[in-house]
Parts: sequence; C-alpha cells; structure tokens
Amino acid sequence: MKTQVPLAGYTTLRVGGPADKFVEVETEPELIAAVRDADAAGEPVLVLSGGSNLVIGDDGFRGTVVKVATSGIRVDADACSGATVHVAAGEDWDTVVQRAIAEEWSGLESMSGIPGLAGSTPVQNVGAYGHEVAGTIASVRVWDRTENAIRTIFAAECGFSYRNSRFKADPDRYVVLEVAFHLRLGDLSAPVEYAELARVLDVEPGSRAPMTEVREAVLGLRRGKGMVLDPADHDTWSAGSFFTNPILDTPAEVPAGAPQWPLPDGRVKTSAAWLIEHAGVSKGFTIGAAAVSTKHTLALTNRGQATTKELLTLATHVRSQVHQAFNITLVNEPVLVNCTL
Repeated sequence: MKTQVPLAGYTTLRVGGPADKFVEVETEPELIAAVRDADAAGEPVLVLSGGSNLVIGDDGFRGTVVKVATSGIRVDADACSGATVHVAAGEDWDTVVQRAIAEEWSGLESMSGIPGLAGSTPVQNVGAYGHEVAGTIASVRVWDRTENAIRTIFAAECGFSYRNSRFKADPDRYVVLEVAFHLRLGDLSAPVEYAELARVLDVEPGSRAPMTEVREAVLGLRRGKGMVLDPADHDTWSAGSFFTNPILDTPAEVPAGAPQWPLPDGRVKTSAAWLIEHAGVSKGFTIGAAAVSTKHTLALTNRGQATTKELLTLATHVRSQVHQAFNITLVNEPVLVNCTL
C-alpha cells in the first residue's frame, strides 16, 4: 500500500491529482481482498483499469485506488462451437485482439488499437467501426460488492446498450474479474459493417475480409484521428472520444445535413463530431493547455501540462456551443472522478 500517489500517469489524458492510498493487485484474490477490505473500512474505492476512459479531478481521489494488474487467458475451442476465450480483467485489450487474430478467433479485429484493459470493455460496451463487445461477450465474472460474492453474469443479463451496461449503471456494485468472449474460428473477419472501413478495405459493406487486413485498416484510420496512443503525439493524450454520439427520438430532430443511423427502436443516432464542427468549434481550439485534437474534433487533448479544470472548461465550451447551435446536449463518454462537467 502506497500513499499520496499521483494518478495522472495512470490515465491516457495525463491529468488528475493524487490518491490517498494506492495498491496494485496482480491476482484475482488480491483484487477481491483489496476492494473488500476498503469496503469493510468504509473507505471510498476507485478500481483503476487502463485509465483510457477516465478523468480524475485535480484534487485526486480521497480513498483507496485499486490498480488492476491481473493476467491470464484460458481458451476452450473446437471446430463446431468456436472459441470461448476467458480473459483476466487486467490483460491489455489490444494484446488480446492481436492474439485473437494470430489464433484465428474472429470478431474482435475491428476494435484494434483501443487503449485500456479487457475488464473495462463490458463496462463501457466498447466498440468501434461497426462492432461492440456486446456482440462477442458470453459472460462476465464479477465481484459483487453488495452480495460479497463472485457472480457470473451472462450476456443477456448485462444490459448492454450503446456505450452502456449494468456495470456502468451501477458502478459501486460490480468489479469485473474476467470476461469470456465467444468467437468464431477462421481467418476472415466479422462482417465489415462500417462504410468508411469498407471503403478502405475496398469491400462491400456486410462482406468479410482477412482479419490481418482489417486490423491494419482500422489502425490506419485510428492513427489518422489521433486515436492510437503515441507518447510523442499530444493529439493522443486524450480519453478517445470525449462525447458519445447523440441518440434522438425521431429523424426530424437530426440537424439538416448531419449523418444519421436508424436504430431498431425507431430512434436515430447522429454524429457528435459533425455537431461539434458545425457548431463552430474547430480542430486545435485551445483553452489553457487543453485543446480539441488537431486531427479529430471528438477528442479533447492535453497539450503537455493541462489541468483537469482546463480540460473540463474546454468540454463545457464544446457542449455549450453544440447546445446553442442545435439544442442537443452532448453526454461525456469518460467516467468523471471527483470532478463534474
């Protein structure tokens, strides 16, 4: 157990103050014990994963931060049912994707290059380029802090929706221990649903492509938007997309000219990046040492010495401009700890 540990270096935005207490855990029993002990002592707990979808206040965290560093991958596979891959929460997500491609487990390749750890993927229902982890998750093993028990929650019970889940909706209850993915076998990708990716691959939407080619295409697209971590590139000092794409009740609410994607329930999703750009917020717009990415308006970045206050002032400005222009309120995607927007 360490005290007064600066947390900025544990996040991809590189902002945030110190933790009162900090412990790194490498095994599942250690993870459970650390959370259980803090709960028993009545101390606030922050379970820290890869820090890629997190904004921590300048004052830090008044409680115990439990840094997840568990590891291990177990595989059950056969030609008929495919591969069920059990991944410890502390495994690096992109390393898992790379192994899946190498082992010819299909379904994760379009989510290449996403920073963070495997245990966070079901919480946020992580997704990119037409696919979400909800489409491949079989179950999630968790420590239930309310029941003081290990539970297995199957996919149908996870409450997955766009960038949401029961784990995100009840963050003080569940600690993800392991995620099980069910993946088909073969060297071809899941159907390429995203038009931009299909164009880069030169395939028809809905068709399949070699997983290695899909990964390289996705990484190329992400690099072009500053969405692949690079310590030398301040455009990647971000939490990825800072705002979710708004979901509107009817197509009539979508601003003229804005992209729209119909949803099964009759609602429609539109592009937060389009709204930001057309509300007059340009790439590179800066407040203090926080700036809109020079590559992609949906990423808010730390240009080197930004504070959380500066970052959230920038986010507030962006959200206000969009609301004034279109009467649409953007919702932040990162989790905010000891700070508000």
